[in-house]
Amino acid sequence: MKKIFKILLWVIVAAIFIGTFVYLYLNSKPKEVTYELVSPSVETIERTTVLTGKIEPRDEIDIKPQISGIISEVKVEAGDHVQAGDIIAKIRVVPEETQLSSAENRVKVAEISLEEARQTYERTKTLYEKKYESREKYETDLAAWRRAKEELAQAKDQLTIVREGVSASNAKGGNTLVRSTVTGVVLEVPVKVGSSVIQANTFNDGTTVAKVADMTDLLFVGKVDETEVDLISEGMNVRITVGAVAGSDYEATIEKIAPIATDENGTNTFEVKAALTNAETSRLRAGYSANATVILEQADKVMAVPERVVEYRGDSAFVYVLKGEKPQTFEEKAIKTGVSDGINVQLVDSDLKTDTKLRGNENVAFK
Repeated sequence: MKKIFKILLWVIVAAIFIGTFVYLYLNSKPKEVTYELVSPSVETIERTTVLTGKIEPRDEIDIKPQISGIISEVKVEAGDHVQAGDIIAKIRVVPEETQLSSAENRVKVAEISLEEARQTYERTKTLYEKKYESREKYETDLAAWRRAKEELAQAKDQLTIVREGVSASNAKGGNTLVRSTVTGVVLEVPVKVGSSVIQANTFNDGTTVAKVADMTDLLFVGKVDETEVDLISEGMNVRITVGAVAGSDYEATIEKIAPIATDENGTNTFEVKAALTNAETSRLRAGYSANATVILEQADKVMAVPERVVEYRGDSAFVYVLKGEKPQTFEEKAIKTGVSDGINVQLVDSDLKTDTKLRGNENVAFK
């Protein structure tokens, strides 16, 4: 029994030794390195950059009241189309006590002046008719009486404006009617009936009653990094895609590039405005997020190779041309590159053909 056990033990030791030897032998064999083979092809290459931004109307007008008061009626809501001159809201005037008191006092003074001028005129008229007063005096007092009438009428009209915001002589054009100054679409109505509004003055911008814009004249407003701003210029064509509009692809032309940078989280960017030239922009809304693709460089139907097969050393670029297949052998060849889109790169003044085999990615296999 002991003899059988010893034999079995030696067999196990021998198996382990042989297995270790075979493993080491296999690992010591040289590995054959093979490569994927790639050929040049004719491609159209575009180097692009993408600007992020949003859609904005060229002119967005804030409609403000010409008098302070309280909104008594709102005639429009967001999305409505309005013409220049259309009524947007009506205002009920709440007179300011100091102005009201001053206007009332002016009426009283004007009434006193009118009564005084009337008495003077009638006295002069009686004397003039009896030949006791000159015609010059009569005409002077008559003119003074007429001026007093006008001053009283103006004082009363001013009192009406202070109380009601409407001139008695021009009720249709009263300041209590807030009218649109442009033709377009109402973007926002930030006030409601009962809201207090104030007119614009030296110390206050005034209350915005509505925002109106021409939605047929739209801009893409985005940002470009300072490293790429010199690569774009006014007049360049761009393509606009809007995430909220499926399949959107709008043409636009760069109109303006800001001359000064703005700091955003430590990065300098420049504002870019591009005018949408498509007629079909009715689906767009102000504030939509959008991307603008700008073609920085383009090469049409040129010989190109995948970017991954090019090796760069300093300012030089190289590819490896297949010379032998079994085993694979390659010859280093210097090339001159042009436009690259990150996937393919243009070959400039190269004698490489579409049937030329180039070294690509590495594949490793045992013999």
